[in-house]
Amino acid sequence: MAIKAIVAYIIYFLGFFILWTPESRAQSKVDSGFFQGQRWKDSQGNPINAHGAGVLYYKDKYYLYGEIKKGQTTLVPGQIWDAYRVPAGGVSCYSSFDLKHWKYEGVALLPNTKDTSSDLHVSRVIERPKVIFNEKTKKFVMWMHIDKEDYAYARVGVAISDSPQGPFRFLGSFRPNGNESRDMTVFKDLDNSGYLIYSSEGNAIMHICKLSSDYLSVTKNEKRMLVWQSREAPVIIRNNKKYFLITSKTTGWSPNEAMYAVADKPLGNWKVVGNPCTGSMSETTYNSQGTFALPLTNGQFLFMADRWNMKDLENSGYVWLPMTVEEDRLKIVWQDVAFY
Repeated sequence: MAIKAIVAYIIYFLGFFILWTPESRAQSKVDSGFFQGQRWKDSQGNPINAHGAGVLYYKDKYYLYGEIKKGQTTLVPGQIWDAYRVPAGGVSCYSSFDLKHWKYEGVALLPNTKDTSSDLHVSRVIERPKVIFNEKTKKFVMWMHIDKEDYAYARVGVAISDSPQGPFRFLGSFRPNGNESRDMTVFKDLDNSGYLIYSSEGNAIMHICKLSSDYLSVTKNEKRMLVWQSREAPVIIRNNKKYFLITSKTTGWSPNEAMYAVADKPLGNWKVVGNPCTGSMSETTYNSQGTFALPLTNGQFLFMADRWNMKDLENSGYVWLPMTVEEDRLKIVWQDVAFY
């Protein structure tokens, strides 16, 4: 477990009084721009553009990967939901030693601006990128949701790189075991087994599938879960010997109440528990939608979410909150400023 992350979490609970004066604390919060729900800035003062993000911790450094949403937001015609989108901008990468100061590393996965048949063409959808490191092959593997503007394509894409910053080489897209796949995430367990979790069957049922040993494809070892619950935006963690899956309802860009389920193993029986959020705005996940949870210390996590600006997606903000696990219970509590 990262020592810097542990120290950061301790500093949060001490209210930052040990290291900083009130004046310097206030100035740091302003400089970092880490007020919840806003766009945040990198070390060069530019807005961080990493939506639907995930984090990889590798060799004492954190790597943040996310969707690049840039340009005019348009409404896709002929849809029964608010299908707002921007041109696919590829996947960005940022690095940090402390989860607070983020250096822009560039575009880890480039979009295609010429070939309209490419899965990475700017007219397509590239969402929710997640990267895991394969100890066996020493490759960094990126999974993402690949779609067309009407979201009928419903596939996962896979890319690979020799370094965490990229560039990642796109290997292609497919429907896992022939199933639709939209909102998704990947999870690496303590035994290095990889899993793909994705919303399928018209977004009515969540699937979890074990990955191949190189993380580049899926196996037939798959399970349907949260059947007819209509859930998306999966976020999965492990704490001790329990697994927790947080999802949202399928309400497009509009926020809704989160729900979590618990299981003894990834391909086991998932039991729905309830809403992990507490207090004001808990019924809308604090006006955001989950995307990832980063382990900090035993029972302590960083819950990461997007606050979508439906009609101006480039200006969507971020919400990062402390999440705790006590026995089989998850708890997420609102903080006005990101806590580290």
